[in-house]
Amino acid sequence: MKLSFKTLFPFLRWFPYSGSIFRADFLAGLTVALVLVPQSMAYAQLAGMPAYYGLYAAFLPVMVAAMWGSSNQLGTGPVAVVSLLTASSLSPLAAVGSEEFVALAIMLSLMVGLVQLALGIFKLGVIVNFLSHPVIVGFTNAAAMIIGLSQVNKLIGVPMGRSEHFVEDIWGVVQQVGDTHLPSLMMGVAAIAIMWVIRRWAPKLPGVLIAVALTTVVSWSIGFERNASARIEQIAEPEARALLTEFARTDGRIKEITDQIGIKAAELKALQKGHGELSHEAVTINYEIELAKLQLKDREDENRRRNRAIRSMAFERVAGSNAQPDIFHASGKVPAGMQADGRLWRIPKAGGGDLKLTGGGEVVGNVPEGLPSISAPRISWSMIGSLLSAAIVISLVGFMEAISIAKAIAAKTKQKIDPNQELIGQGLANIVGSFSHAFPVSGSFSRSAVNINAGAMTGMSSVFTGLFVLLTLLFLTPLLYHLPQAVLAAVIIMAVIGLINFEAVKHAWHANKHDGIAAGVTFFATVGFAPHLDSGIMIGAGLAIGLYLYRTMTPRVAILGRHADGSLRDAAINHLPGSDLVTAVRFDGRLYFANVSFFEEAILDAVAANPKASYLLVVGNGINEIDASGEEVMHHLVERLRGNGVTVVFSGLKKQVIDVMRATGLFDYISQKHIFATADMALATIHGWAAERGQDDFASPLRPMPATRF
Repeated sequence: MKLSFKTLFPFLRWFPYSGSIFRADFLAGLTVALVLVPQSMAYAQLAGMPAYYGLYAAFLPVMVAAMWGSSNQLGTGPVAVVSLLTASSLSPLAAVGSEEFVALAIMLSLMVGLVQLALGIFKLGVIVNFLSHPVIVGFTNAAAMIIGLSQVNKLIGVPMGRSEHFVEDIWGVVQQVGDTHLPSLMMGVAAIAIMWVIRRWAPKLPGVLIAVALTTVVSWSIGFERNASARIEQIAEPEARALLTEFARTDGRIKEITDQIGIKAAELKALQKGHGELSHEAVTINYEIELAKLQLKDREDENRRRNRAIRSMAFERVAGSNAQPDIFHASGKVPAGMQADGRLWRIPKAGGGDLKLTGGGEVVGNVPEGLPSISAPRISWSMIGSLLSAAIVISLVGFMEAISIAKAIAAKTKQKIDPNQELIGQGLANIVGSFSHAFPVSGSFSRSAVNINAGAMTGMSSVFTGLFVLLTLLFLTPLLYHLPQAVLAAVIIMAVIGLINFEAVKHAWHANKHDGIAAGVTFFATVGFAPHLDSGIMIGAGLAIGLYLYRTMTPRVAILGRHADGSLRDAAINHLPGSDLVTAVRFDGRLYFANVSFFEEAILDAVAANPKASYLLVVGNGINEIDASGEEVMHHLVERLRGNGVTVVFSGLKKQVIDVMRATGLFDYISQKHIFATADMALATIHGWAAERGQDDFASPLRPMPATRF
């Protein structure tokens, strides 16, 4: 009963809990929280969410993952790669930061959690092996570069469009370098400098928190944020006014279509209940709904393009006179004789009626006080199919990251890590997170390192971390209002720099050319397909599996000769003479459907190259497995060679191969007398048979050497 309790509640292993362990975990939890609070807000924005959702993701998921995971020091929460995967998966489906986007992110967290939980319960943690290390290396390098580049626009204070091609979006940012908002750039650079200096000279201090605190105070004191409101009529630029007008008109049309879909969906439900799902009326209404959805998608795509165009425009404000409103002219087009206020104003988001313009640096803004409401995620059944592949990729990549960190920590602490239990912990963390408005989370390398270096003894340190985040949500959120977005960008950039490791790609290439190719292709595919990062990693994983199958299709086959030291070695490499009595062949690989043709051709070629030999020895030490196709080909070869006067002998066959041969009758067909434990035993017997028939060649190079007596 005790065992079952600890299986259901793994955190019971922390007890009995002493005062010294409490102090160590408490200080470690506080230290991690000081890093987690600003990092989580930065990663929330990387995921396309409002910053304060990062605090939600840093609350319950952190504690649940520690309580139901197997590692005592693994720190879970928002991480860079998973946050970027979340944004890239959802941005084609909804406007970044919108209510629909947030709802989809929360639903994605639930799906990721369910996938991970299912893998853990059914003990399928080994499935993560389909993502080979070289593929993860290539993906991580590409993702780190994409993450860093995606923050450049916030660092210099210019907008960045979101399209189907990340490279085009970055090029759009490069074209706006001349419009750099210098205060934003200075804030970001100052934050990077502070974090770098502290990391270099005082690594025990919370550099991220110090940088955030100092820049937030400066932002508040200098009035870093500047906001203004205006009507469409106050925008003097004709192109901008036309785009805004069309945006407002199309936005109204989107609302109409959405209402129509809701009404028709209710009609469809009633018709299906009253007349059946395949009734003429139900099919007709369903067709109309699908048509309306296509129209809705077209209108939404149109407004996304208009919004990107509007965000890229800069305006100068000319103050109105005699109770006249201010007028916003396109940058550089202020009429002669008028004086602008010296600021560049932008429209962050198009809309109808009142417009909000920003003329200073962007800040986090209002962070809702209090805890997130606990409620079931809003499920969009029509989106499940669209999100399923993303959920699987995020589940595997997130778990790969978490288990790699957990194993690295376990190497120091000597703790045993259970991958399936860790999957359960990560899965429950994401499920619980979805009920508290969190986006997908995973294990964090940087915060886990902080946790163990701060002296964490058990997972209770993560519970303390979650409680400190709770205090932040309850009492400290007003202090975050003036935190510059450029500083959050700097936090992300500093965090992902450590993920860029091209030496690992080079190492994979030296280890195996195919692994190097898989890492390189994954890197370029991930960059090329960005923002659809799941496509890049799927291509890499597929290529790695394909290259592995290609390698196993053509395993090494060696014709053996007797070396001077008495061992059997590759005759071609060591320039060893052959025997006219027996051909010895070693096959280095599993014998299965993909390489049976290669095996058959290699054996027949070896026999044809030595036509005088009346014996063939197959050295099977390297054959670890045989399937039905392999057994069939082996049977066919023995039968064919016997018909041609060649006796086939086997040596070194492993138990699992012998078991298959016995089960299929092949063992009896070959017979026990033609199967030997070692190659030397087989060769000694072959030379004995030959001697009985008067064929033995006493100078045969393959004759076993007599044992040396001392």
